[in-house]
Amino acid sequence: MARLAFRAAAAVVGVALLAAYLTAALLVADALGAVWAARPDLPVLIALLAAFAVGSAYLSYRVGTAQILANLEGDRVPREGAPDLHRRIDSLAARTGVERPALYVTDARAPNAFAVGGRADGGALVIDRSLFRLLSPREIEAIFAHELAHLEGNDGFAIAMADGVGRSVVGVATVAALPALLALSGLAAASAWIRGRPGDRSGPFARLHRALSGGLFAGFVLATLVARSRSRRREFAADDRAAEVTGDPMALARALRRIERATEPTWPFAPFSTQKRTEDPAERWLSTHPSTDERVERLRRLAESQGPTRRIPPGPSRATAGRGRSLR
Repeated sequence: MARLAFRAAAAVVGVALLAAYLTAALLVADALGAVWAARPDLPVLIALLAAFAVGSAYLSYRVGTAQILANLEGDRVPREGAPDLHRRIDSLAARTGVERPALYVTDARAPNAFAVGGRADGGALVIDRSLFRLLSPREIEAIFAHELAHLEGNDGFAIAMADGVGRSVVGVATVAALPALLALSGLAAASAWIRGRPGDRSGPFARLHRALSGGLFAGFVLATLVARSRSRRREFAADDRAAEVTGDPMALARALRRIERATEPTWPFAPFSTQKRTEDPAERWLSTHPSTDERVERLRRLAESQGPTRRIPPGPSRATAGRGRSLR
């Protein structure tokens, strides 16, 4: 008797869930239908969607850049505060053909340097104070040349735009698929309750919902992978440009290796640290930067093609990420 009562109550819950989800799906579908009915001609619609995607990506880039500079735990360095350092940056900026960027020195948790902004607005160079103790003047200069190369190529802007546009396209697809997702969710939940198995999601409707959700997630991952792949290519291009500007590829290679060793965790539980190395292909694909080994090897070959070079010791690989166009 108790089981029969449970099945009857479960069936009522299932029907109520189905009604609620289908109602929500119909409301969303009607709203989308109204928007679609009021759409302009197809070329105009495509132009509007493209403008929305580009505009939202640009706004995200500008807001993100402003937030990075506002949240820096450091100070802007005036010319009179470090005249020699500013002269070095002036010389490198003249050689790369970019506007003189602002210079910030920060106190971060790990030695690093990155560029913020782009060629049009001059941008900013941010360097952690510890690098002045860790690196030689030639290596510091190589770091600045690498970051100025990012500003020269507007890399931060281009990558942010590619990432933002990709996410906007996936977002539009998700909104269009929302009625189907709601309907399938309701059908899956209702059928499970009606069968007396509220937690069961093995039915055909649940499988269809997972397939549709998985396809949308795959689109999001694909957009991310495309942006990250471009980011890694731009890191190699910035390395090459820095080597061309300074005429010393090995200075940048030594700087990369020193930074890698300085940021490598040495405490006993290092395998659980966020700074740990990884050989996972998925993590490497999602990284914004190539491994240090790849970058050092390319710089070594470039130096050898130019003549005799100083040898730097081999070291472990490392892939790092950052919001700005970072050195690591």
